Amino acid sequence: MQYKVLPFISNVSFGSGQNEAVRQLESFIERETIDGWEFVSCGNINTNIAGSNGCFGIGSTPDRSISTLVMIFKK
Repeated sequence: MQYKVLPFISNVSFGSGQNEAVRQLESFIERETIDGWEFVSCGNINTNIAGSNGCFGIGSTPDRSISTLVMIFKK
């Protein structure tokens, strides 16, 4: 059995709301099922990104954390 994990990012304009985000998610899943992939689940991957010390402390940046929604498929 094969698994495929893909990031999903919804792009909506002001006022579009959650209905547009849901439509994009449905379309995303449908595109993968056309190729024979079965939707399994979705989840979040949290990633810590290390900051930079800069040059003698000038331009230093702190660590930061991002969360990415991923869609899991199997074939």
